[in-house]
Amino acid sequence: MKVFYSNHPDDVKKYDTEELREKFHVGRIFSPDSINLYYSHQDRIIFGGIMPSHKVLNLEAAEELRAEYFLERRELGAINIGGKGVVTVDNTEYLIDKYEAIYVGKGSKKLSFSSESLEDPAKFYIASCPAHRSCPTRKISYDEAIHTKAGSAADVNKRQINKYIHDDILDTCQLAMGMTAIEEGSAWNTMPCHIHEMRMEVYMYFDMEEDARVFHFMGLPHETRHIVVKNEEVVISPCWSIHAGVGTKNYKFIWSMCGENKDYDDMDNIPMDVIR
Repeated sequence: MKVFYSNHPDDVKKYDTEELREKFHVGRIFSPDSINLYYSHQDRIIFGGIMPSHKVLNLEAAEELRAEYFLERRELGAINIGGKGVVTVDNTEYLIDKYEAIYVGKGSKKLSFSSESLEDPAKFYIASCPAHRSCPTRKISYDEAIHTKAGSAADVNKRQINKYIHDDILDTCQLAMGMTAIEEGSAWNTMPCHIHEMRMEVYMYFDMEEDARVFHFMGLPHETRHIVVKNEEVVISPCWSIHAGVGTKNYKFIWSMCGENKDYDDMDNIPMDVIR
């Protein structure tokens, strides 16, 4: 499990392209029959891709956690962007179809992932953060998610925000998670942009064509930087950083947040004339 350490904004503005990517970017996170996890000291989130193909994949505690089992002190969310899969939590099976999600509460000891088809394997994108109490495990179907239309064609940011792990749907300690789909003809996922001092956020971009790219903007509002991402790649956003992207074609991304405040609308909006 690769570990990303926290970075001060005064240091980040001195990074060149390669160092910026090294500290905040993760390349393709899915590989067949593998669990690829990444640990960020930004609010101690763990994120990654689980792609079971020929075998069942068991999620176990890495050495970095100093725990008996993965969710001994953590909670977890997963959204499937592949074929039908099964998540087994302490011997209870949950069938998770494409664009469905599951939340697993603290204290669940056995957690495994499998696919129903070798030809169309599941792809579980997961996010996990520390938890101080146990909340009930629950599957969230696409229809059960909260769907919100946002933006406009005139502003080139017409999109649908799908909230899966959210206070209006279920109880969690600090994890929030969802998926945003940019409509054809639009490019921006948010602009004007914002920060939220009380939590960090991770974006995982997907459903992108091979030659498509997203220019993900980050950094202090007056000291912006960008990272170019391809399909199924990730960018870590510290609490002090803006996080906005513009694509060469439409795309989707999964957002996951954790920190002091999980209120989705707790954002510090940045006026356009501040951005540099």
